[in-house]
Amino acid sequence: MPTQRETETPDTVFASVPSSSSDANSLIRIKSQDLFQLKREIEIEHAGRIYRLQLTQSNKLILTA
Repeated sequence: MPTQRETETPDTVFASVPSSSSDANSLIRIKSQDLFQLKREIEIEHAGRIYRLQLTQSNKLILTA
C-alpha cells in the first residue's frame, strides 16, 4: 500500500509511515536522522507540554521536560 505523508509546515516535517491494515499492532520505526535532520536538538509537544530531545556528542539521546 502507498505511504502517506502529512502536511509539512516551514519548521516541521512529518515522517512518512507505511500503512498496513494486516498488522495494526506493529511498531512504527522512525530513524533519528529523519527527526533531527541537520540539528542536534528538537522539541516534541506531548499532552500540552514541550519536551526536548538532544543528540549528545557521543551519539546518545537525552529527553528532558
